[in-house]
Amino acid sequence: MTLILLFIAACFLAYSNGANDNFKGVATLFGSGTTNYKKAINWATITTFTGSVAAIFLAEELVKNFSGKGLVPDELIQMPVFAISIALGAAFTVLIATKIGMPISTTHSLVGALFGAGIMAIGSEFNFIKLGKTFLIPLIVSPLMAAILSLLTYILFRYIRKKLNITKNSGIYVDEKQDTETLAIASHQMSAIPKSKVTTTIHHTKTETYNGKLLGISAQKVLDSLHYLSAGIVSFARGLNDTPKIVGLLLIINTLDIKWGMIAVATTMALGGLINAKKVGVIMSKKITPMNSGQGFTANMITGLLVTTASIHGLPVSTTHVSVGSIFGIGTVTKKANYKMVSKILLSWVLTLPIAAFISGLLFRALQNIL
Repeated sequence: MTLILLFIAACFLAYSNGANDNFKGVATLFGSGTTNYKKAINWATITTFTGSVAAIFLAEELVKNFSGKGLVPDELIQMPVFAISIALGAAFTVLIATKIGMPISTTHSLVGALFGAGIMAIGSEFNFIKLGKTFLIPLIVSPLMAAILSLLTYILFRYIRKKLNITKNSGIYVDEKQDTETLAIASHQMSAIPKSKVTTTIHHTKTETYNGKLLGISAQKVLDSLHYLSAGIVSFARGLNDTPKIVGLLLIINTLDIKWGMIAVATTMALGGLINAKKVGVIMSKKITPMNSGQGFTANMITGLLVTTASIHGLPVSTTHVSVGSIFGIGTVTKKANYKMVSKILLSWVLTLPIAAFISGLLFRALQNIL
């Protein structure tokens, strides 16, 4: 019974993760107007799922780290109640953030949940040194590194663009959408009197395109292709980095092949993104800073590079932190960053760990008495 509950809890966490995280890789595609929301989330789903499958072969170290090995005694790791508490504590934290539209880190939530359940179980025997060295330092350093690298890279790319005589063209496109609602009101003779109400919504979208050619091909077409590719790489890297963290909780189910665990997590993660990602996606795409396709490509390139490197070396960085850091770095250069929104996101990051720890600790104590 407890092993079944653990599997359900891990899938719930995967669903919450997909809802909050899946769109982050393609946020710049939507934010820059390169594509619409539906095409962006479909691309994110395909590439994230591919990264999750690749994690079976490339991310064994992350699986071990997020099983709790080295943080708590091995005997505790073998307790299903411990893993269930971690999964549910992190899942509820991420789901709450998703409902209010805050892009938080599943990695951060898992670390908090590990800490909360671990402290409740063994108190001072918890390995605080490993917590700081293996988990907290990468989580703190990675967004700062992403912001600096995206800032410097964008300045370099802008310099190269000008040297190649590729110019930007700004324009405002107006889309009109008419919705007609027909109302039927019955008279006292029971006859219908139709009335029509027409509402017109006008959308103004400011876009920037690039004029010029690279190797005889339109610079804008080249950039759009690279932008799609970079968004796919970020989503792939996210699947590669996040899936093992959740699967690590399933290690104690010895009867379940770890490959099938990866597939189950990847599938529910994809469903979470398809069904519940839009609120967080809009904030990531539109609210941190306005961007064009070139700026979006730069942010994605840095995010993909950092997250993929971290995954291969077993460092538990947050795709959320790195992605937000990269986008914010671009906004710093263009001087269009929304500091108010960034402040709200930073506050949600600060609150993530203690909230997850609190929920996980309470669940561990409650489940100990029930199961």
